[in-house]
Amino acid sequence: MLDYASLAALAAVVREGSFERAARALHVTPSAISQRVRLLEERVGCALVVRGQPCQATDTGRRLCQHVDRVRLLEHELQAGLPTLDPAGEARVRLPVAVNADSLATWFAPAVAAFAASAPVLLDVAVDDEGHTAEWLRGGAVLAAVTASARAVAGCNHRPLGAMRYLAAASPAFVHQHFADGVDAASLARAPSLVFSPKDELQTRWVRRLCGQHVELPRHTLPSSQAFVVAAAAGMGWGLHPESLIAEHLRQGTLVALVPNLPLDVPLYWQHARATSALLDGLTHAVLAAARAGLVPPA
Repeated sequence: MLDYASLAALAAVVREGSFERAARALHVTPSAISQRVRLLEERVGCALVVRGQPCQATDTGRRLCQHVDRVRLLEHELQAGLPTLDPAGEARVRLPVAVNADSLATWFAPAVAAFAASAPVLLDVAVDDEGHTAEWLRGGAVLAAVTASARAVAGCNHRPLGAMRYLAAASPAFVHQHFADGVDAASLARAPSLVFSPKDELQTRWVRRLCGQHVELPRHTLPSSQAFVVAAAAGMGWGLHPESLIAEHLRQGTLVALVPNLPLDVPLYWQHARATSALLDGLTHAVLAAARAGLVPPA
């Protein structure tokens, strides 16, 4: 059997990023946290934490952290039927979730905010490219994720959400300067583009769809959905923006579409661990309802 005090110490180190902050969160000494993690590592026979700034879990450590999160969900279900198990009142349960930045900036945040305002949870939201959030589930770092993967992660339920519609847009002055003779492979190879991170392939995918070939794009990197819009309106570059995020800019003319009627729709899916949990079910209901209102309906 695993020692749950040691598992709680491990989860706190990974969540807080250091042994000292984990000790404060659990109201014990740093040496007690260190000893618990060391005993757990001896028990399972491998390293669970990569010591650093911040501390990070190994693959096995992430799986054990996910196990702790699932156990806490089960305990919450038990306490709902046996309130004397928790005489201090209903404790909040940590719910780690991964989502792409554009969903977080548009339809996702209001949904989870409303859910968390009425449910005994502490949401821990991680942001990554929609093509990589499924890896957070596979590695055990989260219990649920918005992903672009049409295949279910092992041990997870999988629901289509709809599609995020993107439009390639830039400021009118930028379009006049860089695309006066049209948007083609030659002009795109010269005009600065905007990308969220090295993982961001949206611009490349849209260009391939338009030109029928790969074009090496000069790029600025801006890891913020809102900064994308501000930078594009200021003439820094062109990029793929969620339609809902730039609708007002398009109406006011501060941004214009590079090519009319050529959106890029990215299907999104909701995946979550198969666990009997009213909290996960409630979060899923909130996410599905928000997706129906904020995304292009699934095909």
